[in-house]
Order: sequence, then C-alpha cells, then structure tokens
Amino acid sequence: MSERENDARMPTAIVTGASAGIGAAFVRRLAKEKYDLVLVARDEARLAALAKETEAAYGVRADVLAADLGTDDGVATVEERAGRDDVDMLVNNAGFGHRGRFLSVPVEDELAMLRVHVDAVLRLTSAAVRGMVERRKGDVVNVASVAAFFPRGTYGASKAWVVSFSEAVRQDLMGSGVRVIALCPGFTHTEFHDRAGMDMSGIPERLWLDPDEVVAGGLRDLRAGKPVSVPGWQYKAMVGAGRLIPRGLAGRVASRRGRVFKED
Repeated sequence: MSERENDARMPTAIVTGASAGIGAAFVRRLAKEKYDLVLVARDEARLAALAKETEAAYGVRADVLAADLGTDDGVATVEERAGRDDVDMLVNNAGFGHRGRFLSVPVEDELAMLRVHVDAVLRLTSAAVRGMVERRKGDVVNVASVAAFFPRGTYGASKAWVVSFSEAVRQDLMGSGVRVIALCPGFTHTEFHDRAGMDMSGIPERLWLDPDEVVAGGLRDLRAGKPVSVPGWQYKAMVGAGRLIPRGLAGRVASRRGRVFKED
C-alpha cells in the first residue's frame, strides 16, 4: 500500500477556469496546500498538461473535467461532480469579458456571459454546498471583480450579482460550517484582456496585480471569515471611495476609462 493510501483522504477542490490566470494560481496554491484537484475548463489538452505538471510538482491528484460552462450540458457535467460527497472547496472562477459598450455587443454574447457568470455559479454552488452542509465543513470562493462596485455594463452587473449572491448564501449558511466569499480583483496579469481583444497598454503598472497574490489574499480573507475580498491597497481605496461618491458619477468615471476591472 502506498504512503498516500495510508494517509487520511486529502481534501478535494474543484476549480473552474483552471487552465490559466487566477484559476491556474488557485490550482498552484491549493496543490501546495495538499488539495486533490478537479480542473475545469474548455481546453482539454491544456488542462491535461496542467494536471500532469501539478501532480509531478506537488504529489497530489489532479483530474481533468473538460466542460463549457456556457452550455447546459457543460454545467450539468460539473454540477454532477460538485454534488459528490468528497468536495471540500469550490472555486467558481470561469469568466470572460466583452470589448465594447452595451449596444455594440450582440445580445447572444451578453446572454452567454450571464450563463457563465450567473447560471453556472448558482448551480455549481447549490450542488456543492448541500453536501458541505451535511458534513458541516466546506468552502466556496466565487471570483467576481472590482467592476461589481461600479456601473459598467453587463460584465459589471453580472459580477455585482456574484457579490450579492455570495453574501446572501454566506448569510443563509451561517453556523453550518460552510464558508463563502466573493473575491473581487482589479486588473490582474492574466490572459483575460488579450482574449477579449482589449488594449490595456494605457493602464499604469501600479494598478496591476499578481494572480498568486490575489489568490493568497482571497484565501486568507476566506479563512478570516470575511464576506468579500478586494486584493490590493489601490483597489481597496477605489472601492472605499466609490461608496462615498454618487453612483452616477462613479459610473461616468468608469465609462470614461473604458476598461473592465478583471482578471480570470
């Protein structure tokens, strides 16, 4: 019998959007903490390479679950896995943004965003926390964005829903042993903006965050019992200031910047 088989079961974490950016940073951090992992994204080959690398580097198990969370079948596949009784942590990180203002983005594309940011987050959280509540232990990290705190198109609206949903679920589960947090990064060095075709060359370096630091801060805040985590002093200041100025003015400032505060 192997040393691993002699040990108690390692905790298991599901990470969506695991193949790059903040998702991959969660994979590294949780593997270092000796979580077994279920890696979820659309690109199976890329996930397989990450799984192999993770197992070799950290001595944990990393399973691949290729799924498109923009489809009912994809969500159902991950929903089934999230509902099993071995899931100790769920990280809802999958997401994307659109370039352009509201009327310049096709409605079908906006609806696809809502399926990933809203429908999938709701369904996967519901599936995972049922077993967590029974076991009186578990964690859910829903990756939102600083954009949630400013009027900024469908993207910001969907991330505001993630924050509100996470806070509501956390409140409903108070005393159950299940912890829930909304993680709200600002600009983070990932592939997110390149995939959306956004030119980010005008963003000062001081506004950029490191994905590993975002994840470390988010997990620290989760374990400290905080409902929302905003990594980085600069974004803490922005969110704090945004709560003090009229919402309409905050929206005009965000609109003039023409950017999305994001991440994955």
